[in-house]
Amino acid sequence: MKALIFAAGLGERMRPLTLHTPKPLLAVAGKPLIVWHLERLAAFGIRDVVINTAWLAAQFPATLGDGSQWGLQLHFMHEGDTPLETGGGILNALPALGDDPFLVVNGDIWTDFDFATLPR
Repeated sequence: MKALIFAAGLGERMRPLTLHTPKPLLAVAGKPLIVWHLERLAAFGIRDVVINTAWLAAQFPATLGDGSQWGLQLHFMHEGDTPLETGGGILNALPALGDDPFLVVNGDIWTDFDFATLPR
């Protein structure tokens, strides 16, 4: 199973913090929000994660690398300068996600949801 992390938003409600940093890369308890998700996805057994980007997109691969530090392979899908919103983000990421079911996570939220409770 693969996962898609939505990370393309403009982060307007978090301004001025998001003027220079995408919201999923804002640190919470010492690490970016998105890293909390990557760690949980890896623990769940996900190995391929697609991250859709738009706002300050170059910061994602620069910060996260290729995902190997979590045992993941990260695929960055740039949507352009204007985010495509939820449906457009999924459609844009489908070539990297394939035809099998996939998990979707919002990259700019905090949650302690245990992905292991989801059906396989």
